[in-house]
Amino acid sequence: MSKVYVFDHPLIQHKLTYIRDKETGTKEFRELVDEVAGLMAFEITRDLPLQEVEIETPVGPATSKKIAGKKLGLVPILRAGLGMTDGILRMIPAAKVGHVGLYRDPETLMPVEYYVKLPTDVNEREFIVIDPMLATGGSAIEAINSLKKRGATNMKLMCLVAAPEGVAAVQKEHPDIDIYLAALDEKLNEKGYIVPGLGDAGDRLFGTK
Repeated sequence: MSKVYVFDHPLIQHKLTYIRDKETGTKEFRELVDEVAGLMAFEITRDLPLQEVEIETPVGPATSKKIAGKKLGLVPILRAGLGMTDGILRMIPAAKVGHVGLYRDPETLMPVEYYVKLPTDVNEREFIVIDPMLATGGSAIEAINSLKKRGATNMKLMCLVAAPEGVAAVQKEHPDIDIYLAALDEKLNEKGYIVPGLGDAGDRLFGTK
C-alpha cells in the first residue's frame, strides 16, 4: 500500500490558512499556491539520492554532492495543476514538464483524457503528478493511468488538500504511488467538494466562475 505524507511544516500550514480563506483574492491566492508548491517540492525531494563529485571552489578542491539517479518530470493536471508548477520549477529548474488534460463526462461523471504531452524519455524519469485538490480521486487516477500507459514507472502524487475518500481511491487503484499533501481534510460533501477545503482551486487561481 502506498504511503501518505502530510507536511506539517509551519510555513506550509501558515500559508495554507490564507489559501483556504474565502477573503483571499485571486492575485494573493495564486502567489500563495505558488509559494506552498515550492515548499512542498523541498519536502517531496528529501529522499532523492546523492552522489559525490569533485569540484574546484575559489579556494581549492572539494568533494561535494549532486543529485544522482533518475531525472525528474512534473505533470500538472490541467488546469489547476498549472498553479503549482512554477513554484516547483524554481526549486527544480532542470525538471521537464508534461501535461495531462482531463474533462468530466456529463453523463457518466467519469474523467476523460483529452490531452497528454510528456517528455520523450518517460521511462527514465521520476514524475511528480500535480493537482491542488484530491477530492474523489478520479482525475488523479486517470492521470496516473495516462502516464503508466506511456511507460512511466516511477511517480508521486502532490496535492494541496485531500479528502480521505480521494486518498483511499488512489491507494486502491495505484497502491504503488505515494501521496504528498499539505492537508488531509474531513470529508467530501454531497457535491463532491472537499470539506472544509478551499473551494474550486481552478476558479480561484484563474479568476473564473
